[in-house]
Amino acid sequence: MIRVAAVGDIHLGLDSEGLLRPALETLPDCADLLLLAGDLTRHGTPEEARVVAREMAGLGVPVIAVLGNHDHHDEQPERVTAVLREAGVQVLEGQGTVVDVDGTRVGVAGTKGFGGGFVGRCGSEFGEPMMKEFIRYSRRCADGLRTALEDLAGKGCGTRVALTHFSPVPDTLAGEPLEIYPFLGSYLLAEAMDTAGADLALHGHAHLGTEHGMTSGGVPVRNVAQPVIRRAFHVYHLSGRAGGSQLATPADVAG
Repeated sequence: MIRVAAVGDIHLGLDSEGLLRPALETLPDCADLLLLAGDLTRHGTPEEARVVAREMAGLGVPVIAVLGNHDHHDEQPERVTAVLREAGVQVLEGQGTVVDVDGTRVGVAGTKGFGGGFVGRCGSEFGEPMMKEFIRYSRRCADGLRTALEDLAGKGCGTRVALTHFSPVPDTLAGEPLEIYPFLGSYLLAEAMDTAGADLALHGHAHLGTEHGMTSGGVPVRNVAQPVIRRAFHVYHLSGRAGGSQLATPADVAG
């Protein structure tokens, strides 16, 4: 049994020191790794990133993250990433990493992702250059995720988790205004997951959304934005099976 703790949209600021640490220190007792689904800061400043880094340092389990749109707001994502990495947090963007859990190779592929909408109601690479670049950026993020998942399969990871900030499916956006769905996610992310294969997809971003969803190819999707899960983190259990893993039932453990 692989225990994956996850949370997104913690939005820590300079006044958040020590807010999550007491709950996070329980992780070694209930989880094998912690995944952070973006929007770790409020405004994406290095100072806020240092608060996050101190909360996440030395937790006793691997911590893997993607950035969110808030983490880009101050236009210093490279510095935010550097601060987090100095504290031991692995920050992914179009990359994958492998965690050994009692002899099982667990692969995590990550990208922030971007918007664009979902099948039948999505943007396209047509018209003005800015619109074309909007969708091309979404596609580059999705392509990076697909490549990372495929690389992890080649490294013998029987269990693979896709970690994003933006949503791959509309299911987990239920509760958000329909008008903003195109800015909350893209079907291209789900397409990447279904093409390359994943056992679980985790995202944040949609504060008013719903926790449970699924891609058309059958990948379970969970919205782990903290306003949705309403706790420091959730733990999802992945149980082994021939040829891969599956989300165990019951899936959720409160953290």
